[in-house]
Amino acid sequence: MAAILFSGAALFDGETPALKSGWNVLVEGDRIKEVADKPIKAKGAREIKLGGKALLPGLIDAHFHATLCEANIARLDLMPKTLLAQHARVNLEAALQRGFTTIRDAGGADYGLAIAVESGLIEGPRLFYAGKVLSPTGGHGDARPLESATNAVACTCCLGATSFSHIVDGVDAVRRAAREELRRGATQIKIMASGGVASPSDPIYVLQFSEEEIRAAVWEAQSWRRYVMAHAYTPEAIYRAVSYGVRSIEHANLIDARTAKLCTEKDAFVVPTLVTYEMLEKYGREYGLPEVSIEKNKVVREAGLKSLEVLKAAGTKVGFGTDLIGGMHPHQSHEFAIRAEVLSGYEVLRSATAGNAELLQMEGQLGCIRPGAFADFIVVKGDPLKNVRLLDSPAKNILAVMKGGKFFREALD
Repeated sequence: MAAILFSGAALFDGETPALKSGWNVLVEGDRIKEVADKPIKAKGAREIKLGGKALLPGLIDAHFHATLCEANIARLDLMPKTLLAQHARVNLEAALQRGFTTIRDAGGADYGLAIAVESGLIEGPRLFYAGKVLSPTGGHGDARPLESATNAVACTCCLGATSFSHIVDGVDAVRRAAREELRRGATQIKIMASGGVASPSDPIYVLQFSEEEIRAAVWEAQSWRRYVMAHAYTPEAIYRAVSYGVRSIEHANLIDARTAKLCTEKDAFVVPTLVTYEMLEKYGREYGLPEVSIEKNKVVREAGLKSLEVLKAAGTKVGFGTDLIGGMHPHQSHEFAIRAEVLSGYEVLRSATAGNAELLQMEGQLGCIRPGAFADFIVVKGDPLKNVRLLDSPAKNILAVMKGGKFFREALD
């Protein structure tokens, strides 16, 4: 692979709160070789003169669901795995075209999809995956309809399981499920710590796993030098999870100041996913979301922007996620515009680059532009730090996408 030299870039390195004019970046293989504000000598390199266009680290979505091709998740188990895999391929490849060079899958994706991306069978983002989520009976991962009176889930390795979740009750069952996903290469373990929107039987306020069960999942993840991410909406659910060692809280729409302060003290991340509630409000019925879920969505949607204000005031580490399902995946980039109502362009972009890289335990490797990091970039028309809403129109404003030193999209003069 020939070396590539980006010259004359307006650089956002993932950490500095302004574009730096006139910078040059040399790529060799899949890594960044050199970054300088002076000319770089690189004999034989292909030079790409950016002429002041913005060069950013590849974007990171820390809450994605590649396989969730139905808004009604109960339907997923009616689909052949081969069909789910094809939906996942489409979702992953489209995300990369929108500039997301890395995603953290929050339930559903597995080792097979990760290898397919790594080997080039799928031209998608780098994939950090949780595998199947862990849910108690009647929890957010239990999609059986309310009228079902029997255990309708299949048995996988003696665990109650669906294509999306392990239905597990008790410490021993939680340990076994966590170990099973870690054995399969999961980069983090996902648990359900409160009720959710897409599941039919659990009100938002329901606390799902016991303290002992949560601590068991945390211990197992930490023993592999990994961590637990927890779906949680209410202050009580978030406070419990973080107190018991959970490192990443997903959604957190109803968080309060006291709980945000604890997250800050415990060095935990919170990953809001505001676009999904907007899209469920607009398109939920069209894509088959049950009425009970539509009603629950109203509760958390109204509190979304307030959660950003609470987290900012507490100085909590905030990640960038989207959580879209079914036919709503194309709206992934609208998360930028929603957050811009409360946060600065820098705050939004840092969360989607260097901030998320720290969450993924990949500081200095992803989400930044520095020597030794992966050569993941997007080239943007305009200044996204001054107007982050530019990224809400990726087809128009993202001119190039590079992952690992290879262009997957290029519309540069």
